[in-house]
Amino acid sequence: MKITNRSLHRDLAYFYVGLIIAFSFSGIILNHRQDWYPMDYTYENKPFELNIPADNGQLTKEYITERTKEIGKYDGHRVRNGKIRVYFKDNIIFDADAKTGKGTVEYKRKVPIVGHSMYLHKSTNSFWIWYSDIFGIAMLVIAITGVLIPLGKKGFKGRGWKLAVAGMLFPLLFLFLFA
Repeated sequence: MKITNRSLHRDLAYFYVGLIIAFSFSGIILNHRQDWYPMDYTYENKPFELNIPADNGQLTKEYITERTKEIGKYDGHRVRNGKIRVYFKDNIIFDADAKTGKGTVEYKRKVPIVGHSMYLHKSTNSFWIWYSDIFGIAMLVIAITGVLIPLGKKGFKGRGWKLAVAGMLFPLLFLFLFA
C-alpha cells in the first residue's frame, strides 16, 4: 500500500472519527457550562437541617459525619460567607445557612453519555493524556494532509491559502482582543 496525503488523511480520519465526535460534542458543552453542565445534573432536592453548634470551629469532620449519616458518606466540607457546604460520595451536596443549619440536599448525577463524554476533556489519567497528545498530532497531520489534497483553483495554492489565513485570524483576534 502506497502512503499518500489522501490515504494518510483518510485513514487517520477513519481511525479517530469517534474521538473527533466525542471531543467536539463535549467541547461545545464545556463552552456553555454556565448555562447547562451535564456533569452535575440535580435530579432531587430534599430539605435538611443540621444542628449547628454555637462555635463554628466545632464544625469538624467528625461532628458533621455523625449528624449526616442518613444523607450519605461524608467526603468533605467548607464554611464560607455564612454558608456551609458538605460534600458526600455519589455526587450528593448539602448547602445550608451556617447559623441556622437549614438547607437542602441535592442529589446529582451525570446526564447519560453526554456527561460521561465530558470526562474525556477533564481526565488527568496519564494514559489518556498520552493518547490525547497522539490524537492532537494526528489532527495536525489530518489538517496538513487535507490542505495538500486538492489541486487547481480550489486547492491550497488557489483560494485555499486565503481561507486558511481567514480561519487563523479568528482565534488570533480572539486571543489579542479578549484574552
